[in-house]
Amino acid sequence: MPKSRIMLDVLKGEAHFPPPLWMMRQAGRYLPEYRETRRRAGSFLDLCYDPDLAVEVTLQPIERFGFDASILFSDILVVPHALGRDVRFEEGRGPLLTPISAAEIAALQGDVFHVNLEPVYETVRRLRAKLPDETTLIGFCGAPWTVATYMIAGHGTPDQAPARLFAYREPEAFQQLLKVLADHSAAYLIRQIEAGADVVQIFDSWSGVLDDATFDQFCVWPVAEIVRQVRAAHPDVPIIGFPKGAGARYRTYRQKTGVTGLGIDWTVPLAAAKDLQRSGAVQGNLDPLRLVAGGKALSDGVDSILKALGEGPLIFNLGHGITPETPIANVEAMVKQVRSAVR
Repeated sequence: MPKSRIMLDVLKGEAHFPPPLWMMRQAGRYLPEYRETRRRAGSFLDLCYDPDLAVEVTLQPIERFGFDASILFSDILVVPHALGRDVRFEEGRGPLLTPISAAEIAALQGDVFHVNLEPVYETVRRLRAKLPDETTLIGFCGAPWTVATYMIAGHGTPDQAPARLFAYREPEAFQQLLKVLADHSAAYLIRQIEAGADVVQIFDSWSGVLDDATFDQFCVWPVAEIVRQVRAAHPDVPIIGFPKGAGARYRTYRQKTGVTGLGIDWTVPLAAAKDLQRSGAVQGNLDPLRLVAGGKALSDGVDSILKALGEGPLIFNLGHGITPETPIANVEAMVKQVRSAVR
């Protein structure tokens, strides 16, 4: 890999200042060019599965801001969709699925999984060919727990109570679902790496709703299994884990899953983040609403992170995805502040 892909160096434990920079959901609705491409695509899933359009939107923030990393444009729910579940996205409501029952878990269609996802792999191949050589290409998947919550409830919920109740009432079926999702997610990431991804990230957006025992069973174990399988195929490819809301469990998560880099949300105190940084690279953790607000709120947030974490292996990012109402001028200001920072 070219040394110029500095994000890869940071994930090896090296400190770079200014740090490499990208944003979760950086290809999205805050960009007028994205909204235009999305309109042409028809449905959201059509956009995810059309390599021409998916490449176009993935490249939009790179062309506009010159981020150090580009993340594949797709969605975590393409995995259950590729397994034969119905998935649709409605404006104003988000993803909608038919809730899966315990009896239906064994009928998930793994035989057509990679066939259904071939357009995604083609997108990755085209991206690696089109991206600047110094830009790291990130593939990703959703963590089994987070994906399972949508499969069980059929939509997003405030605390994922339907999935938690299902897991308590149907423990064997739920563990079977997590195993199916872990195995297929690992295979999905392996194919993305083979298509050209330099790094892969596992998003666990709902890890923060779990208690101690279920955090270990539903969040840690499935991710550890994905890491094990991906490492067996590609031992040198870095893996970033992002267990949003993990709080005091971030350290345990890193130790038990074996992820290379640790994505941290904006609620993690910077002193705790610095402590986590002693074990390897951290990624984050600007509050996305500071980016919406701009001005002093933004500059103070950026400055605090750089001062606290800039001497260690840091990938500057938000503590969650950028929101649609974010002004483009604020993103430009953030990029300029990070790139022009001096010790």
